[in-house]
Amino acid sequence: MTKPPLTLYLAAPRGFCAGVDRAIKIVEMALQKWGAPVYVRHEIVHNKYVVDGLRDLGAVFVEELSDCPDDRPVIFSAHGVAKVVPAEAERREMVYVDATCPLVSKVHIEAERHHANGLQMVMIGHAGHPETIGTMGQLPEGEVLLVETVEDVATLDPRDPGKLAFITQTTLSVDDTAGIVAALQDRFPAIVGPHKEDICYATTNRQAAVKAIAPKADALLVIGAPNSSNSKRLVEVGAAAGCDYSQLVQRAENIDWRALEGITSVGITAGASAPEVLVNEVIDAFRDRFDVTIEQVETAQENVEFKVPRVLREPA
Repeated sequence: MTKPPLTLYLAAPRGFCAGVDRAIKIVEMALQKWGAPVYVRHEIVHNKYVVDGLRDLGAVFVEELSDCPDDRPVIFSAHGVAKVVPAEAERREMVYVDATCPLVSKVHIEAERHHANGLQMVMIGHAGHPETIGTMGQLPEGEVLLVETVEDVATLDPRDPGKLAFITQTTLSVDDTAGIVAALQDRFPAIVGPHKEDICYATTNRQAAVKAIAPKADALLVIGAPNSSNSKRLVEVGAAAGCDYSQLVQRAENIDWRALEGITSVGITAGASAPEVLVNEVIDAFRDRFDVTIEQVETAQENVEFKVPRVLREPA
């Protein structure tokens, strides 16, 4: 029986970004240096496949520092942590390694600089996301006001409307954020923005690739975890760019094949914390059912690399 033809549009860039790559490397190198167990506060990156793989090597994932013993190394996730976390680790004389993505750290530094200049911060982000919690935790209580939507801007009640600056979570939708920034600037003309936008290069590039694919694909599959902010934004960007069936899948086994009956083209991308092995698994699943032609849609090239902390480059 002949398989129906199908074109797979493969987004490039997709998958791992430099911050995720670095964070995973930090856990692997810590295990090599200190042996198991090494504790990791929060999922190092939001991907079950990656976390399970590191757990198999001897990483122990916990939610709070209080869940860690004093005598084993602990690693802080790529999303960043509030200042009280490393302060507590130092008080307990723990060995710790901070795997915060350098682009998230850049936002932390911005917030501190504006605070030192007497400005109150407005953060555009998602309530409860670890990156938002970590960034807001860089400054004293009440110094960072959170907005999630354009509507939130209207109810914002700053201390002094003339002394404000804004920062953003690094994994937001570029288009949605632009609307919130415009609303902030409209209501608070003196508000200070970042020199270079906070949304990271990888988020921006992956969203641009999806925008290029979405109009010509019958369906778009984003490989990523349900708690991954950047992956969920890719689904939304795909739908907004004209692909009616835009779905998040963790693995090939999660694909709803009945929903894809009769289609002739599918776009595939992966969130910044999803490894390429999962992309290949999805492609193989399509090859089992269709006569597949692959077309790569490249909108940018990435060559960013972040060094791991010096403590891991030094001998034990």
